[in-house]
Amino acid sequence: MAWRRRILMALASGLLLAAAGCTPNNPEPDVVLDLLRQDWGNTPGVTPDGGGLRVAATSRTIVEQDGGGGQPNPPLNLAGTHLEAKGDFTLSATLTDVTADASWSVYDSPPVIADEFRIEPAGVRLTLRGNELDIAVFDGSRQETATAPRPAHEERVTLQNPDTELSVRRAGDRLEVAGGGKTLLSQPLQGVFGSGQLWLGLASDAGTFQVSSLTATAPEGSPLTAAGPAVEQAAAGEDGLQALAGRIRPGFRLGAAVALGPLASDPDYGRVLVGNFGAITPENAMKAQNISPQQGVYTFGEADAILAVAESKGLAVHGHTIAFTEAMPRWMQDLPAGTDAERRSSATALLDYVSAVVTHFKGRLDSLDVVNEPFDTDQGTGLQENIWYRVFGPGYPAAVSRAVYDADPDVKQYINENGADVPGPRQDALLRLALDTNARGGHIYGVGLQAHVYNLETDAIPARDLARTLRTFQDAGLLVRISENDVVDDDGTEAQAQQYAAVVETCLRSSACVSYTTWGVDNRYDWLIDDDGSLQQGHDYLFENGQPTAPYHAVRKVLGG
Repeated sequence: MAWRRRILMALASGLLLAAAGCTPNNPEPDVVLDLLRQDWGNTPGVTPDGGGLRVAATSRTIVEQDGGGGQPNPPLNLAGTHLEAKGDFTLSATLTDVTADASWSVYDSPPVIADEFRIEPAGVRLTLRGNELDIAVFDGSRQETATAPRPAHEERVTLQNPDTELSVRRAGDRLEVAGGGKTLLSQPLQGVFGSGQLWLGLASDAGTFQVSSLTATAPEGSPLTAAGPAVEQAAAGEDGLQALAGRIRPGFRLGAAVALGPLASDPDYGRVLVGNFGAITPENAMKAQNISPQQGVYTFGEADAILAVAESKGLAVHGHTIAFTEAMPRWMQDLPAGTDAERRSSATALLDYVSAVVTHFKGRLDSLDVVNEPFDTDQGTGLQENIWYRVFGPGYPAAVSRAVYDADPDVKQYINENGADVPGPRQDALLRLALDTNARGGHIYGVGLQAHVYNLETDAIPARDLARTLRTFQDAGLLVRISENDVVDDDGTEAQAQQYAAVVETCLRSSACVSYTTWGVDNRYDWLIDDDGSLQQGHDYLFENGQPTAPYHAVRKVLGG
């Protein structure tokens, strides 16, 4: 498996140390770990080139719900090798052939990527533009504005030679940055490099550059080793939630939405995921803004890494998503649709995107959201007039569905929507849309009911209403996924647990409900922006800091555990 190969490469790095006359547990001061020889294969924008690394701009950003904004989301090497550094260390890099800008980051942990923002971890980012070097230090403290993180310290220095070697060093309780043999920054660590892990990123905003050297060294008594992804060590549980569900309904899958960062860095996350779930949904990695940030350019690396985890652990994968008003890259939002000629041209661009994405993942997905959240965001029943609507008209789901089928006739297609979990106008509209799509030549297998419960007074999903909903879709010849269930704890964990149990039990008892997925794994990664713009942690999932919550115990009881 790909992840095992990466572990072997990390072990091989340890052998490089031994070859120098030392071991990872007893390094000598002059031992050098060549990071160019590590695995960068799933890092967007980074490719091996002539013994070094070539870095190209990906233009990855995280757009806001209204399609605006664009918080930068530069890639890190999440699926490959990171470093375990328990003491002092020096990382050195030489960046050459910079056409616009070159950025090198060293973080304590991967950033937390939410739907509409990125939480910047503690670490250092160096950005080279000509002779100017920008130094930004993030201390991991709570940001006033999550979508516009500000460094705890930043400064600009001028280098005599832009091709000089740059270094980031931890020396006791100090952080040092050097270039050309001169110290450019020396300050107390102040929360930086306290995790014992080092995660590396290479990115450009607008150009390309070459990394001709990238090394790590550690003095005697400061172990420094290469490490692979944390999830590699996780194993399925004989008494986990998926195992219990399979005894009641063989073939039924309990799933969770996942992100690559915690899969790679958090052993607890991997342990509870693989031990309790039989399916995953990539939370953000397959959305258009991540896999096609520029028209005709595809950065599949992070999604591929998640799928490699699923394949190595025997987990089914539900793809998420193709046509979606949110999470669109700017090129897609700006496609012209004013004239017939423009609509024809834009239709070609959109269908090329569908074909490229579905073909790339062909045979690796059990099911796929071909259309996600098509209706008005105010819980209405009208279709959002996004680029798909403007180009293809109100029948656009059929155009998307046919294109998906042409690329992969075996993947099960779903239309996924929120607010349709209980009988009412929005559910009626979803049913009509699915049937109309198939009447127009589409291949919709079923619907995804997101089952988000943000407020137990207004969003509660009574078991009786959900059972009626499942019968309605089954009578129409459609199957159902509970696709994104999560429940707030504002009314206490007992009420939260009861709601979780009601949804899981009702789904499990209905032959129309083929799978259940919760929209996250651990509350450690459950973050949201409050109405006042502040960053808040949620407590909506089945685990918290690797430990089961009250909802977990309620779900387990439903499953007979």
